[in-house]
Amino acid sequence: MQPSAALRMRIGSLELKNPVICAAGEHVMTEAGIRAGLSAGASVVVAKSINESQAARDQLAQTDYLRTGDNWEALAWHGQGGNILCRSGLQPRAADDWIAAVAGLDREARQQDAYVAASVILADLGAAVGLARAIEAAGIRLLEFNVGTPYGDEATHGGVTTERAAAKIRGQVAAITGAVKIPVWVKLTGQSENVSALAAAAHDGGAAAVTMIGRMLGMLPDLESMAPTLDTNLGYGGPWALPLTCYWLARTRKQLGAAVPLIGTNGARGGHDVARMLLAGASAVEMCSAVMTGGFCVLSAAIAELSAYLDGHNTTAQAIVGRAAGGVKAFADLPARVDIWRDFVPAATLRG
Repeated sequence: MQPSAALRMRIGSLELKNPVICAAGEHVMTEAGIRAGLSAGASVVVAKSINESQAARDQLAQTDYLRTGDNWEALAWHGQGGNILCRSGLQPRAADDWIAAVAGLDREARQQDAYVAASVILADLGAAVGLARAIEAAGIRLLEFNVGTPYGDEATHGGVTTERAAAKIRGQVAAITGAVKIPVWVKLTGQSENVSALAAAAHDGGAAAVTMIGRMLGMLPDLESMAPTLDTNLGYGGPWALPLTCYWLARTRKQLGAAVPLIGTNGARGGHDVARMLLAGASAVEMCSAVMTGGFCVLSAAIAELSAYLDGHNTTAQAIVGRAAGGVKAFADLPARVDIWRDFVPAATLRG
């Protein structure tokens, strides 16, 4: 089988040339960034998000970013790995101007067997519906509706929303999907005790796919200044999040069934991590922080690494979706391992 065929993935009505997606972020704030994501081979590039809120656009001028090592030491921003702490803002360009630009880029993407998706972050629902209609009217073929940005509790004047109520999500998504015919992917927060319930609500509202999980909020005191790092609460992402994302993917697949497409995000650094999310139940994986710090070559490297993994196992991306999720056993169903805990404690624990 040709590697390109092994990578292809169907998500609802869309067929993707591979399951690697360039997620929305500052790296795709410009047309040049979006073209770089397409050139790197991403099947979908999600353009930097918009909404109607001037406060959310103004927040871009107050952003800051930090990459740290395992001991929280500051690292140069451009590099591989590490923890990401940041605060962000939305695309500052006027919505109609950006929608027109994204529409032109999506026309270019069609020639590359790819998509450029528009992204709307929820603030006012009526305004979001209006933006969704304008996006469809411009000819853009895919919309990501983000109801789970990590900054909703920190943003001023309701500029963005971190929605945690399933009933509200169902209504919000239904309002968008009822207004347009193009596929709507709904992005959810990870700041919930039950992300699967939020995913079920998004699906009930008509989402063509559900993206999970958004970054967490955190605060890191600096030992020298004794002040908060970057002076405030921050979105927190990095490789540590991969098992959390995979947990919610697997749990959601079990609850909603294999027919509901899921998209993984938060924690993927390369092709092997993409494979892990596929095995957990994702049909595609969005990459953001790894691209922002490592460059667009991260996307092409991830595609190559995933292709090599699939070739080595003589399988396809579509065929491995949910393989690990289906093997998750309840604790009560696991074999007894009497006293195994003794192998995992300090020697002093067992001195008697």
